[in-house]
Parts: sequence; C-alpha cells; structure tokens
Amino acid sequence: MAETRTGEVTFKGNPVTLVGPKLKTGAKAPDFQCVGAGLAMVSLADTTGKARLFNVVPSLDTPVCSIQTKRFAQEMKALGNHAMAYTFSLDLPFAMARFCTDSAIDNLKNISDVHNHSFGKSYGVLIEGLPIPLLARAVLVLDPSDTITYLEIVPEIAQEPDYEPALKALKAAAGV
Repeated sequence: MAETRTGEVTFKGNPVTLVGPKLKTGAKAPDFQCVGAGLAMVSLADTTGKARLFNVVPSLDTPVCSIQTKRFAQEMKALGNHAMAYTFSLDLPFAMARFCTDSAIDNLKNISDVHNHSFGKSYGVLIEGLPIPLLARAVLVLDPSDTITYLEIVPEIAQEPDYEPALKALKAAAGV
C-alpha cells in the first residue's frame, strides 16, 4: 500500500490526504509514466537534458491554476532555451492543449497524469479522498541531472505558489 500523509495540505481550509512519499531537495526525481501531446507516453527521461520547472496544478480550468500557469509561461520567456517547463495535472491532454491554445501558451509542455496517477503517487502530490482525483498544487525544479533543487507543495491548494524562489532556483539550475 502506498504511503499517505495528512495535515501537510488543505483544500479550502479542510485537511486532505496526499498519496506518496514526501520528497526533499537534493533527492533524485522519481520516474513517471504520463500522457503528453498526441497521447504519447512520457517519462522523466523524456524531459531530461536541461533544467526543468514542473508546474503541478489541480486543474487548468480553475482560476488559481490558470493564473499560476500563465505566470510561469510569462517568466519562462526570459529563460529562452536555457530551461524547460512542464505542466502536470489530471486534466485530459485535450483540455490541457485547449487551455494553452486559448491562453497563447507555447512554452510549457503539458503532461497529463490521468493514465495511472504515477506522477502524483511518485511525487507525493496525489490527493486521496475527493470525489475525483486531483494533484495538489506544487512547484518543483530539477537540474539537468534529475536532482530536485527546489520543491514547494503549496499548503493551501486554493492559493498560488511562491513564484520568486522557484524562479530563482530554476535560473540557478539552468546556470543563468
């Protein structure tokens, strides 16, 4: 049975249970099997090579997730080809693509954890006990060698993450 954690995160003030380990900076990023563009399977190895920002949201069709994703897309423009950004959610890949098209976002790749929730379980952000599965709001930065250099699991899912430390960590991991 998978490890669970309670009391770390709330959803509109109510504690939720997260499935998976509590990851720490300095650890190697776990692998995952998710769905990307064109329904292609995507794993950690498919993202390697550069510093990466993992933008983890419950659903792009909600206001805070939309704000968060648009903010990271805007900030990524300054980094050019020095880093990559990926948005993870349990939204279907089609909905993720529609959101990015409608929002004119072309510098974040969408990765859906709808297949088997392996990202949520491996990264400790799958919320258990809701009527539908969701991922907790989180931001991770990985260096080119897949080491986690920054991690924030936002304590209240309805709030935005702390952007500045994440962006500072991403710049450092990218060497810019």
